[in-house]
Amino acid sequence: MNLELICPGSFSTKSIFEALDAAGVVARTIDTPDKLNADDSIAVFILDAPSRSIFGHDVLRRFVDEGGAIVAIGISGEEDVPDHLGSDLVNGYLPETHGPRQLLLAIRSAFATAAALGEAKLAKQDAAARSKEIGELTQIGIALTTERDLNTLLELILSQARRITASDAGSLYLIEQPEDGPKQLRFKLAQNHSRPDIPLVQFTIPIDHRSIAGYVASTGEPLVLDDAYFLPEDVEYTFNRSIDETYSYRTKSVMTIPMQDHKDQVIGVLQLINRKGKFESILDKPEDFESEITPYSPHRVELVTALASQAAVSIENSQLYESIEKLFEGFVKAAVTAIEQRDPTTFGHSGRVASMTVGLAEAVDRVGTGAYRDVSFSRQQIKQIRYAGLLHDFGKVGVREQVLVKAKKLYPPDLALLNQRYAFVRRTAENEFLKKRLDYLERNGKQGYDEFVATEQTRYDERIESLGRFIELVLESNEPSLLAEGSFEELLQFSSVHYQDLQGQTQPYLTPDEVRYLTIRKGSLDDHERLEIESHVQHTYRFLLEIPWTRELKNIPMIAYGHHEKLNGTGYPRKVSDNDIPIETRMMTISDIFDALTAADRPYKRAVPVEQALSIIGEEVSGEALDPGLFEVFTQARIYEKKDQ
Repeated sequence: MNLELICPGSFSTKSIFEALDAAGVVARTIDTPDKLNADDSIAVFILDAPSRSIFGHDVLRRFVDEGGAIVAIGISGEEDVPDHLGSDLVNGYLPETHGPRQLLLAIRSAFATAAALGEAKLAKQDAAARSKEIGELTQIGIALTTERDLNTLLELILSQARRITASDAGSLYLIEQPEDGPKQLRFKLAQNHSRPDIPLVQFTIPIDHRSIAGYVASTGEPLVLDDAYFLPEDVEYTFNRSIDETYSYRTKSVMTIPMQDHKDQVIGVLQLINRKGKFESILDKPEDFESEITPYSPHRVELVTALASQAAVSIENSQLYESIEKLFEGFVKAAVTAIEQRDPTTFGHSGRVASMTVGLAEAVDRVGTGAYRDVSFSRQQIKQIRYAGLLHDFGKVGVREQVLVKAKKLYPPDLALLNQRYAFVRRTAENEFLKKRLDYLERNGKQGYDEFVATEQTRYDERIESLGRFIELVLESNEPSLLAEGSFEELLQFSSVHYQDLQGQTQPYLTPDEVRYLTIRKGSLDDHERLEIESHVQHTYRFLLEIPWTRELKNIPMIAYGHHEKLNGTGYPRKVSDNDIPIETRMMTISDIFDALTAADRPYKRAVPVEQALSIIGEEVSGEALDPGLFEVFTQARIYEKKDQ
């Protein structure tokens, strides 16, 4: 700093200037209050009597606050600093009559005071700057620890490092380990404030001393260059100017910092380029690269090294989180595969329901009117919805397989037994017809034989026709229907018809269990089987509760639990109503019903066209079983078209 003596124009002791000049003190004269400032100098102001009316108290206070010191010259009759000036404002006071030596001593004392004030001011400014930097690093650290998406995290690390160092550009490298080779550095990200049009092209470089980034990664030490074009002759690394030459840029000051984790292992390299006076400045012309760019100071190296350490831990955590997510994604896919292998008839159902429910949630996010105009879902909530959709039927692993894959009302072995019974009764009828003919011939010969055979043939044909109708009704009744329809009166008549088995015991054409199954009015399941199928919801819920979900995914069990509930309380298993059913579950219910109606791979029912499926769901909406607002979005946004995506 300079030593500066400031005097008003009325100051009469001009001879003192010569002595001060010899001592290296800069002296200047001012006439107006606006020129009184300390700037970056150690400044002393001589306040003589005539100047008191010109330089008011507020002007003098500002000068002292800036780090200046004041020597006041007294007036006639004054013995000490007057009250209106104040001893806290005036550093030195001289009576009206004083000699040069007294003035010099007073000025020297004032300079010492100003110097002390300046040092205190600088220390305070430095402390404030350090405190601000620590605060910024803390805020950056918080931001880094809360961001889990790796690409977003890398962008944040590089942009924040550039901001706190006022760097025009920068790049970020990560170490990766190929399966069939040594570790290498991947150029992962680049930013350039002045030339945002420079494209990002990822590539890899070896971790050795041939490149700047490779050198830092291999040594684990920071590297600072004042000018990348003029490297020391004894270094091994080189600088590639190809990007500069292609895009008319000029890389000058460079700071390259290793990013080390908590085990001091280098996981990447952070490189900052061209430190500027102002972060917002654009380096546009060649002369800008000469006038605007400054070297990176040791303090900046310390600052970025601290940031790089935080960044390394955050990157490591993000990569760990990413690997956990991949692991969980694999588990979910394996779980869905397990479901579909036990129930191949519903192959793809879970994925289709998940796709439609996510699509519906995204459509609800975009809705600007209606009941759900204020509803929005975060990225984590969308992920939660997807996983709930994929896992909503996992509880089917707890349902008997024969019930799970039951395509007809009768189980295949039961139908085979009934077919054998039909064949036995038919064969018995044929044998009885032949036996009657033989018995007649033995008793009566051929007399009247033709008339007898004609009569018995008619009876036999009627019985065979009746048996044919019987098996036809069985096969017709065995087919499940989508809706409760049809009458079973004719079939029930055969339940009272009997035949004799091989032991001579009388047996019904249809057993009570067969009658019960064949007279199921809707679907292929009786009440007991339907309850067993419905139990899959409870199994799903209990299974999902066993998983230690993260905070963002903790609602998956409850979302999946209610996908068969209805708003009017007619669903299962808990028969809860609208207020107890989350919106995510309501969306899944619509998607689940639509897929169940339109799926072409269900052997126990025919797939219905989209229009009919929407009509059936619309009837459920009219009956207050399903959410009308969500169904409106489902149809208007044509969410059903996403089921195969």
